[in-house]
Amino acid sequence: MWIDSHCHLTHERFGDEYTPEQLVQNAKEAGVEGMLNISCQITGDFPTVLATAEKFENVWCTIGTHPHDAGREGEKAISQETLVEMARSNPKIVGIGETGLDYFYDNSPRDDQEASFRKHIRACIETEMPIIIHARDADEDVARIMFEEEGADTALTGVMHCFSSGRALAEAALDFGFYISFSGIVTFKQAQELRDIAKDVPLDRILVETDAPFLAPMPHRGKTNQPAYVTRTGSVLAEVHGVEDSVIAQHSKDNFFKLFNKAQPS
Repeated sequence: MWIDSHCHLTHERFGDEYTPEQLVQNAKEAGVEGMLNISCQITGDFPTVLATAEKFENVWCTIGTHPHDAGREGEKAISQETLVEMARSNPKIVGIGETGLDYFYDNSPRDDQEASFRKHIRACIETEMPIIIHARDADEDVARIMFEEEGADTALTGVMHCFSSGRALAEAALDFGFYISFSGIVTFKQAQELRDIAKDVPLDRILVETDAPFLAPMPHRGKTNQPAYVTRTGSVLAEVHGVEDSVIAQHSKDNFFKLFNKAQPS
């Protein structure tokens, strides 16, 4: 059984191409039996994200503010206490995020991104729920804030989602006990450096994801991504590690349920 550890089942980019029902059915036919539906705006997509998770077996969700949206007044108004309360409100909510820092697009002011990031980390520590990290062109600040400042001497757990950063951040995350999740990027021809990093990530720390509808893996690149395609990313990771696909499927599934321990499979 494969688990897509990060997707956006109700994202507007799916348009009329796929409904959540079609995405879940396509995934099951491909051997993907579970998925984590990710929230990007607590005051925006979260109610739909949660409702979709409640509708399907083996679909869970998160609550959080994407760094792109960290500057929105509604998101800034959500206190740590409110985030904690909401995260604890439903058994289908199994993680907090995605959150982090994105200095590539800088869609939100960096001080707002940092404030939001710290709020999410503190909420995770308080709830003992895992954090889902988005990091782009901000490796040093992500590592400093998360591992040296907010998370130091805590039991903070989490995953580096859609990992495409440098080796130093991967090693820092692994040393702290985090998991590394690989998306379709690892299948791209020009991603040899990322595959080299993936080869050194222990199998008991690997997750696989689509980040659907974004980043469809080869040979689907350029198409709308969907959870069914997570098997292709898993296959490339299997090649990198020199094991059968079933080994990656088993390890990534076990890792998912170990990290997101509120998720109870049917």
